[in-house]
Amino acid sequence: MISSVDTDNVIQRAQALSNAGQIAQAIDLVRSAIEDRQNDGKLWHMLGILHRTDQDSAAALVALEKALTYQSENPVLHHAVARVTMEAGLPAVDKFDKARSFAPNDGSIILGRSAAQLAVGQFDEAIADLELILASNPLWLEGHELLSEARWSSGDKDGLTKSFVEALQTNRQNGSLWAKCLDALFKADRFADAAEMVGEARKALGDSRGLMMYDAICASELGETEKADRLFGSLAPITEIALAVRHMRHLLRTGQIDLAARLGESFIQDSEAHQIWPYLSLAWRALDDPRWKWLDDQDGLVQIYDLQDQIDLAGLAQCLRSIHVAKEDMIGQSVRGGTQTDGPLFARIDPEIRKLRSVIQSTVRTHVAGLPAVDPRHPVLRHRSDSISFSGSWSVRLTGKGFHTSHLHPMGWFSSAFYVNLPDEANMGPPPAGWLALGAPPPELNLELSSVRRIEPKPGRLVIFPSIMWHGTIPFDEGERLSVAFDVATPPTPGHAV
Repeated sequence: MISSVDTDNVIQRAQALSNAGQIAQAIDLVRSAIEDRQNDGKLWHMLGILHRTDQDSAAALVALEKALTYQSENPVLHHAVARVTMEAGLPAVDKFDKARSFAPNDGSIILGRSAAQLAVGQFDEAIADLELILASNPLWLEGHELLSEARWSSGDKDGLTKSFVEALQTNRQNGSLWAKCLDALFKADRFADAAEMVGEARKALGDSRGLMMYDAICASELGETEKADRLFGSLAPITEIALAVRHMRHLLRTGQIDLAARLGESFIQDSEAHQIWPYLSLAWRALDDPRWKWLDDQDGLVQIYDLQDQIDLAGLAQCLRSIHVAKEDMIGQSVRGGTQTDGPLFARIDPEIRKLRSVIQSTVRTHVAGLPAVDPRHPVLRHRSDSISFSGSWSVRLTGKGFHTSHLHPMGWFSSAFYVNLPDEANMGPPPAGWLALGAPPPELNLELSSVRRIEPKPGRLVIFPSIMWHGTIPFDEGERLSVAFDVATPPTPGHAV
């Protein structure tokens, strides 16, 4: 007879392998254990989790449903089934209802149910449900965040902070509510409104370092240079990497390039330095420091792959259009004049998307194999792995005059653009209308730097580039520009899984 201790040991070993990026080995380990204990619900549950991590939703659902036959009243299992069902692109509201019947007060299940409604375009229903719950639970921060995002994507941009403001009327001393409300305004680039709210927060909470940070950022983004200089100076020494990034933005924007470079260089050994490197690249370029070429412009870092012969582009386009249910752009994202899908696109079970994912995985392996030599100092080239996983995947649909602002995906290793459908030449406009622009800083930084490379989109073309590289698109005239994008997950630090 197999003991629970043995099962727990297998699960711990599998989790260690997964954490080390060895997901296939973790799956093999659990499958092998299941051969000897077919009735072990915990092992089937773990197998489902591993398949979900691998974004194989079909296999994950099989394993999780099997686990439910042995643990039929486990709310965690029911929640996992609901979540994976939604990620697979299947109707999932009833699954969340089932999970909630076992854990009626679990906020994560309630959020999941609302997300499932949003995934199928039920914006009014999701918003109404969240409003009802927040009326009796005004300190539910995650609910406020999702409601804010739902209102924005539904087209109600004036409702961005409505629920936060209502909750603050009777909870003026709750610092977390103030912070989340300010974060929502920051995501929407509403810095004038944020500055006004900082003043209101000070009246309620008094002065604090946190509010001073918000104040400094607002002043910088609003062009109040002297005020921002003073506030950033009063926050010294700056040890928080997120604040260092904001200070670098201010220094670059105001022409204090040397100071920006020195600040960035002081953080490159930080565990979160991926946030710093893109700004350091701009500083080095502005100073004509050749290190920017070492960082962004080595042969092989950016590559173009034409995959039109491997993908049914018409079928893929039809599939993607069916899941673009949002009415407006997604808050905090780069899309202007279009929509972006939510959730992990590559976890869906649509055959067109599964085929695309398979082709892209193979292409990414080819890309990694062709990289320059390993360089322990380089934030991208220090890594190397044959195991390819995705930290994010989505589709973007732009219409006439639409574009992406210049932006970053610093949490990834490599990022991408795969073009599915494009306007014809007459509707696109004269080149470089609709092209991908790499290396151009966002205009609000006031840097006289152009893009380092522009790439023409073509149906079936995949462009892979480092996630720390600035990228955006040039507006086009008319028609539809339909694409898929993804971030390749940064491989784990080398080590041995137990």
